[in-house]
Amino acid sequence: MELIERYLQAVQFWLPKGQKSDIIAELSEDLHAQIEERETGLGRKLTEAEVDAILMERGRPVLVANRFLPQEHLIGPVLFPIYRFVLKIVMLCYLAPWALTWLGLMIYKPGYRAEQGDHWMVALGSAWGALWTTAFIAVGTVTIVFAILERVQAKSHFLEKWNPRKLPAVRNPTLIPRSSSVFEVGANLFCLIWWPTYMYSRVVRIGPDVRISLSSLWPLFFWGVLLLAAVNTALASVNLMRPYWTGRRATVRLVTDFIGSALFCWLLKANVLVGIAVVNVSAERTIPIMNLINLGKARAFPASVAVCIVIVCVDAYRIVRLRTARARLTLEAIAH
Repeated sequence: MELIERYLQAVQFWLPKGQKSDIIAELSEDLHAQIEERETGLGRKLTEAEVDAILMERGRPVLVANRFLPQEHLIGPVLFPIYRFVLKIVMLCYLAPWALTWLGLMIYKPGYRAEQGDHWMVALGSAWGALWTTAFIAVGTVTIVFAILERVQAKSHFLEKWNPRKLPAVRNPTLIPRSSSVFEVGANLFCLIWWPTYMYSRVVRIGPDVRISLSSLWPLFFWGVLLLAAVNTALASVNLMRPYWTGRRATVRLVTDFIGSALFCWLLKANVLVGIAVVNVSAERTIPIMNLINLGKARAFPASVAVCIVIVCVDAYRIVRLRTARARLTLEAIAH
């Protein structure tokens, strides 16, 4: 039938040259056998509409041809979970801080806002285009790398060579490494000794020749840091003796990290530094140094805000994870 020949011709177009003849011969034989069987059952020749229905059941020619070809993927099922995980990391560690930094610049840096036309919608449109360009480059780079790994994996099967004994141990989400607690205790004790000894006064001396003058806001930051160091020392000591997170201690960590982050960002934004005096150097020559320090603080502020937000989010996630684990254990206890 002409309809069968047209169908076979369409399928043949999508097949590789070396396999066209064999595949088309097999498909033609199968179709004609199906038609003959249907005609035998009906006791008559099939109409064109009935042949058309048989071909519809077979599917589009391109899909039928695809069934005879080896299945190929840009990124196959072996690497795809890793690929998706890496994309999430890129989104979290690159694109999200980029967006937060832009938002911080727009809110806290009038000069940058003026460069964007001092209009939020215009700046948002410009940033949106830049974000898509950044995302395209980041995602495209990751995709290319994994496409290359897919080709290497298809030839060498390196991911199939593994040893179950090298799998990591079962991780306890509530466990606190003692080494981390020891480091925290040491660092905070050092801060409790060094901080009040050298940073109590509003006039800080660096050697015999340099004197830094701080504003009246400094005592607020000084006592805040000292209080946080004392609380963190106590918390780290408890964690050292009982190396597992509880809801209460995780909440304390969240509060201290939030306050510490707020203090640090406030220090970058506030004009705490009011003067630098150097022996045998005029005040006019120290002003550019002070301006450079203040400029560095202003530029570091948006990135610092982004980092502090990530820290607080990690602490909040720890609390949620602890509550989820506790609820699961409760349900398991009830079930048993």
